[in-house]
Amino acid sequence: MGLNDTVSAERVHIGFFGLRNAGKSSVVNAVTGQALSVVSDVAGTTTDPVKKAMELLPIGPVVIIDTPGIDDVGELGEMRVVRAKQVLNHTDIAVLVAAADKGLQAADKSLLELFGEKNIPFIVVYNKSDLLDDEPPCAENEIYVSAVSGANITELKNKIAELAKTHEIAKPLVSDLLLPNSVVVLVIPIDSSAPKGRLILPQQQVIRDVLEAGAVAVATRETELVQTLVSLGKKPRLVITDSQAFEQVSRDTPADVLLTSFSILFAHYKGSLQAQVHGAAQLDKLQDGDKILISEGCTHHRQCNDIGAVKMPNWVKNYTGKQLSFAFTSGAEFPEDLGEYSLVIHCGGCMLNEREIQHRIHHSISCGVPVTNYGVAIAQMHGVLKRSLSPFPDLLQELG
Repeated sequence: MGLNDTVSAERVHIGFFGLRNAGKSSVVNAVTGQALSVVSDVAGTTTDPVKKAMELLPIGPVVIIDTPGIDDVGELGEMRVVRAKQVLNHTDIAVLVAAADKGLQAADKSLLELFGEKNIPFIVVYNKSDLLDDEPPCAENEIYVSAVSGANITELKNKIAELAKTHEIAKPLVSDLLLPNSVVVLVIPIDSSAPKGRLILPQQQVIRDVLEAGAVAVATRETELVQTLVSLGKKPRLVITDSQAFEQVSRDTPADVLLTSFSILFAHYKGSLQAQVHGAAQLDKLQDGDKILISEGCTHHRQCNDIGAVKMPNWVKNYTGKQLSFAFTSGAEFPEDLGEYSLVIHCGGCMLNEREIQHRIHHSISCGVPVTNYGVAIAQMHGVLKRSLSPFPDLLQELG
């Protein structure tokens, strides 16, 4: 992953939905100009969501998602329908494909209701318009197309692009905390869990945002932090640390220098920091027998001292002194039923788009389960939470 690549989490996610054999996959292939999905006259050819990051003109970087038919049947079919609906949790723009000669069916209308409930902007596409003698009038967010002849496919792409404009407002990751020529020190541990020969995604993105702000990024390990601060010749505006090094970095960073972590920055960036700070208070309320869900947005090979599977459970047990049990999820997996958990501890979510993170936060809270993330939880357990929130004075004031 290069510093100038657009990561999937930052791309507009466009989901295509509809009944089996409405021509979803054919429309996807026509829109993308690629054989992205297998097409067939056999109903239900698409059995799992098909996802691809790509450039789509006139929009730019997007993630295209083709989903199974929402009317799939049988035990496996019901599972596919569940997966199709789960795609809505990270869909920024929904495209509902219906057969022009059949119109909207009951399942289509139920999908439209779901789009509304989740506040997802959408377009209704009536495919197979070549089967009609005349195209009926349609609303502003509707269009008749033919994936076979290519009729109105360009117009459909333009409609999608108009909806995508709502995602064009650039949100700052760290640049809103900086001034031109500010010095930012990034503390990046290099241990057995660090990927060989590269930086992880949050580190890359923060460096890029620092540079775009006209500030100066200085990277160091926690073992060289003290000497780095001495050699700078000026006080840095901000120190950003990997959460695992919070305790040492807090000790080695002067009290008058702002301090936070990559994970906390991402919670702020994706609009969930306040909820996750409040969720961290649950760490002090856990009781013997409570169960905690540790969830990561990416899938990776777990190391022998993995932060999610090993370090986090040990930190929580040592901090609380309670007999606790833990469950683990990764990637797209996130339980619908959270009733058995007393707390959700999520990763920073750098691989998930904002809509997915917001869904997981709101879903946890709606289930009555407090939710926090790695950086906030680690700061709480190491007694540096308030200090780690020093760049966010409004939230600090709220905590009192």
